[in-house]
Amino acid sequence: MIKNVLVVCIGNICRSPMAEGLLKHALPRLTVSSAGIAALVGRSADPISVDLLAKGGLDISSHRARQLTGIDAAMADLILVMDQKQKHDIASKYPYVSGKIFRLGEFGKFDIPDPYRKPRSDFESALKLIDLGLKAWISKISAVN
Repeated sequence: MIKNVLVVCIGNICRSPMAEGLLKHALPRLTVSSAGIAALVGRSADPISVDLLAKGGLDISSHRARQLTGIDAAMADLILVMDQKQKHDIASKYPYVSGKIFRLGEFGKFDIPDPYRKPRSDFESALKLIDLGLKAWISKISAVN
């Protein structure tokens, strides 16, 4: 059973807050949080991320970036990352969680490029990939819960 999902990216201000907001909305009974491998601790979600989710009726304006910790990783039933490098980095740092780390695009075999400091179109592309990846995960999580 999956009850606690952790979504991870690099800075925890662009991709993972969007994925966290979408997953919380889709599966409200889960505990969903996000963190960054090199988090910009305390910073708000990027304004473009906030705006894109707001257009879909979701409010992530209260999000504040936080650093991934070993406790976060251990407590999660599932850790979703944006790319293969992040999967490797987390498994190397916290080998005891390696079996529960997967790319958000695992089933479609894709990574989600970082839109940080890039044009809005890059954020829109990242959000489309996040949404695509989450649809597959939501189906899998619902099937085991």
